[in-house]
Amino acid sequence: MSRFVLFCALIMATAATKAQVPTTNVIGIHDMGPFGQSPITGGLTTCEYCHAPHSAHPDILPLWSQKLSTISNYSLYTDPTMVNQVLEPALGSASNLCLSCHDGTVAPGQTSPYGNIKMSGSMNSQDVFGTNLTGVHPFNFKLPLQSAPNLLPSVVAGQTGNPAVKLISGNVQCTTCHEPHVQSIDPVAQDFLVMNNANSALCLACHVSDPGQLLNAASHSYRAQSEIISSLSHPSTAKFNAFTSWYKSAHAQASYKVSKTATAKLGPYGNTKQNGCFSCHAPHNAPGAASLLTGPVLAVASMDKTTQSCITCHNGGSNISPAIPNVFAEFSKTGHPFPNGRNQHAANETEVLNNNRHATCVDCHDAHASNQTSTFALTTIRGSQNGALGISASDGTTVVSPAANQFETCLRCHGTSAGKKVLPVFGYLPTRIVTAGDPLNLIPQFNLTARSSHPVMHDSNSPYPQPSLLKFMWNLDGHTQGHAVNTRILCTDCHNADDNREFGGSGPNGPHGSSFPHILERPYSFSQVAPGYPPAAGPGTTVLNLLPPIVDPSAGGPYSLCAKCHNLSNIMANASFSKHALHITGGFSCSVCHTAHGIGASSGSVSGERLVSFDLAVVAENDISKVPVSYSRSTGTCTLKCHNVDHNADGSIGTPVNLKGLAKPVR
Repeated sequence: MSRFVLFCALIMATAATKAQVPTTNVIGIHDMGPFGQSPITGGLTTCEYCHAPHSAHPDILPLWSQKLSTISNYSLYTDPTMVNQVLEPALGSASNLCLSCHDGTVAPGQTSPYGNIKMSGSMNSQDVFGTNLTGVHPFNFKLPLQSAPNLLPSVVAGQTGNPAVKLISGNVQCTTCHEPHVQSIDPVAQDFLVMNNANSALCLACHVSDPGQLLNAASHSYRAQSEIISSLSHPSTAKFNAFTSWYKSAHAQASYKVSKTATAKLGPYGNTKQNGCFSCHAPHNAPGAASLLTGPVLAVASMDKTTQSCITCHNGGSNISPAIPNVFAEFSKTGHPFPNGRNQHAANETEVLNNNRHATCVDCHDAHASNQTSTFALTTIRGSQNGALGISASDGTTVVSPAANQFETCLRCHGTSAGKKVLPVFGYLPTRIVTAGDPLNLIPQFNLTARSSHPVMHDSNSPYPQPSLLKFMWNLDGHTQGHAVNTRILCTDCHNADDNREFGGSGPNGPHGSSFPHILERPYSFSQVAPGYPPAAGPGTTVLNLLPPIVDPSAGGPYSLCAKCHNLSNIMANASFSKHALHITGGFSCSVCHTAHGIGASSGSVSGERLVSFDLAVVAENDISKVPVSYSRSTGTCTLKCHNVDHNADGSIGTPVNLKGLAKPVR
């Protein structure tokens, strides 16, 4: 058989098996013949670089011509969450044939029957993977394949969800996804894909999306239907399978136009919906290695790779249009910090994040399940957190998958996790008179056993009416109504971006960052005294930062956060406490007497009603009575010293006394 006849036979066989052949030269850039489209060409005819009618490699199909790569120590893809193990490709295997050119160790044109053919030009660098395959989609697994949450059950039995995508001897090989003889089956990507991958159709032939795929697979007896249904349930002991929510997630449905400059990072198609998986993952040469993350167009220093992939779109730039709110800019304010070099995010880390201030996008969001928050109706969790993990408030350790309440996700760090620290970047933190062990553990502060608390982890159960409580929360402008004040509030009602859309701004929602301390949505000032010991400084001495008595919610004053839900005019009228107006007019903040979260314990002197738990860094014991700081709700009086003034149990106010000789360390 002549070379020309062989060439024609191969082309005809290829064309006969394909439903669409969009170009005349279906071989595309694999045509290294004298007139081929490849960037590297030589004197052989098209097919002879890979195939030989005679003197081909013995026992290797199909009539292989190119010298084989003999590398046996590739750096293989690995991921701590992987169920299946990747093995070195065997000599003569389907993937080894491809790597004979694409690992760069054997030059094109080095053939067995024809010797080394003189070639001109060079391969595109992105097509040469080298021996480091850690950034290449895993292939050549150890058989038999094991069931994994992100795989269709049928894959384990040797069949994908689409007949165009074939396992090779029950395994994933290069030719599972690539048809080397036809470049443009996918007319846009033109990457020799076996099918059009718009909307991730090729990816989803193996990876779970619509739960209906699982049930359909079960009907083909690849797995019992009852087992499939069981895998879709979400008991607290099993992790939610976010892949089954991909088909209805924001990242699968949003059709943002992709800019030409970002195409190499966000996929070859025109919009984000068509790019699908390619928006975040690169099947070859992925810089993110584990999870095959693409990373940003421009790398960002001191940022973990997982977050870097997210900011490619969530940076307010022109990579996609119309531009979406700039989440990345929020972190430059007082925000959740990225992991540092000693505290990197890991895909297999525990649900309770026992690292200090560890925060990545995927700690609070699941990219495969999250939905766009289009309405701010009263819910327990926002759509953007759909699929995220959480920790139960009942014990601080039980995993809730997925989180049903927003606070459960927050408790991954702000609950029982070890290693928490008070960091100056977040601002002043009061020292409360009533605490329950770890002052940074929010569970006892908010749960049902708390003496009083803002209703975050449970509905409001206060036995006392709240005369200052508004029916609606004020928007950021302070004069238009936001959503209703209900018996339950969210963490993000207080901890939110200072320009968030939920309450009338134009920025992103959520506690990514704020210009106000503690990632608070609005100003909330803390009264403070000079550090040191009495009588010159320390608890009980003069408050340094007396506040202007601005009670207009629209003015952005020191009480604006409280004014979001509480009528400050009502408070100034002393409707709930006879001395409110006196303290506010005098310039004292709410934080001197009230804790913002809740009181997880009680003491003999302070019952914890109405969130009263004095800041012991500001107040001290009364120098006249020499009794511990106390408060009586029945009489509306307290016994303490603040601003160099003694407050007595009978409601009288003492005069400043000389503390010389009485100074003692702050406890």
